Amino acid sequence: MSSSVISAARVVAEGKVLTPGWVETDGEYIVGVGGGDPPRLADYEFPAHTVIPGFVDMHVHGGGGHSYTDGNADEVRLGLDFHRRHGTTTSVASLVSSESDSLLEQIDALRDLVAQGEIAGIHLEGPWLSDHRCGAHDRATLRDPDPREIAEILDAASGSVVMATLAPELPGALDAVEQFASANVLVGVGHTDAGYVQVRAAIERGARVATHLFNAMRPLHHREPGPILALLEDSRVTIELVGDGVHVHPDLVSYVTATAGPDRVALVTDAMAAAGMTDGSYRLGVLDVDVTDSVARVRETGAIAGSTATMDVLFARAAGSSHESAGTSDAALLAAVAMTASTPARVLGRRDIGELAVGKRADLVIVDEAHRVERVLTRGDWHERLHTI
Repeated sequence: MSSSVISAARVVAEGKVLTPGWVETDGEYIVGVGGGDPPRLADYEFPAHTVIPGFVDMHVHGGGGHSYTDGNADEVRLGLDFHRRHGTTTSVASLVSSESDSLLEQIDALRDLVAQGEIAGIHLEGPWLSDHRCGAHDRATLRDPDPREIAEILDAASGSVVMATLAPELPGALDAVEQFASANVLVGVGHTDAGYVQVRAAIERGARVATHLFNAMRPLHHREPGPILALLEDSRVTIELVGDGVHVHPDLVSYVTATAGPDRVALVTDAMAAAGMTDGSYRLGVLDVDVTDSVARVRETGAIAGSTATMDVLFARAAGSSHESAGTSDAALLAAVAMTASTPARVLGRRDIGELAVGKRADLVIVDEAHRVERVLTRGDWHERLHTI
C-alpha cells in the first residue's frame, strides 16, 4: 500500500456529490478529498463512475455459501470476502438463537476476528425472542432473558458483542435492555409481539434499533399501533430495513425513508449463506432452508429465512438502478450512501468508517452508471473486480 489518487466523474463525500471529484489515500487511510481536478496525476481514473464509501452491513448471517453461525472462523472469512467483493467493507456477524453452550462457542470462535478487525462485532439475534414471531429461529431454543446468562455472555465476549436483539414483552426483558445498554451493547427490538407501550418502555430503558422493521413483529393496527409506530416515531431509534424487494414492499421502504429520514435508516441484507448462490437447500443455524427464485424460506414453516441479497443490490435499489436514473438525482444518491454507509457506521459508534473524509479508513467502492460495483478498496487494498466494462 502507498499513496494513490483516484479520480472519478462523481465522488460522494461529506454530504455532497463532487462532480468531478478525487480521493487520495495513503496506506489504510484517506488523506485528501476534493472536487475538480486532483492535486496531481491520478493513479486510477474512472471518468464515468462514482466513488462512494464502503458499505456497512450491521445485520448479516453469511454469504457465498458460507455461514457465520457455525462457529468456524475460516467460514466467516470466506463469507466476508464474498460480501467484500460486493462492496461491504464492514460487517457485523449476526448469530441466531441457540442453546447457551452453543452460543458461547460461537462467540468464542468470532471474538478473535473482532479483535483483529475482520468483523465489526457480533450481533446476538436471539435467543430472547417471541415464539409467536420467531421467524427463522429454532423455537426450541427461545427463552426469557436471564441476567446471569447475559452476564456470562458479556464476560465471555470481552467487548466483541456490539448488538443484541430481544422481544421487550418477555419477562425480565426490560431489565435485560438496561443490562446490555449499560455494557455499551446496542439493543434492537425485534421478533416481538409487544404492544406500543411495551416498546416505548424498552426505548426508555435504552433500546436504540428496530431490528428489520415490519418483519417478525406485530403489525400496525389502528387501535393498537404496536412496535412499528413506537420505533418509527422516536428519533433515538435507528430503523433497519431489509431493502431487497422481498421483505418489505419498495413503496413502504420509500415511505419509511421519507418519514424517518435516511440518517435514521440502515439498509441491511440479513443475508444467509445462500446469498450469491443458486437456488437449493441450505441451513440457517440448525434449520433447513430452501431457496426458490432467490427467496429463502424455512422448510418446515415457510417463514422467510433471511435474504440472499448483497449490499450492492440494496444500494442500487435505493439510488435508482436504471441507467437513465443513475446520476440524475443527487438526493437519491446521497440518501443511498447514508443508508448503506454513514448511518450504520454512526449507530455502531464507528467514527473511522462510513464516509469519504480525511482521516477515515480507506474503504470505498467504485460503481458504474448503473450502480454496479466495479472496484472495491478496503483499508487501502484493491479487491477482485466483480464487473468489467
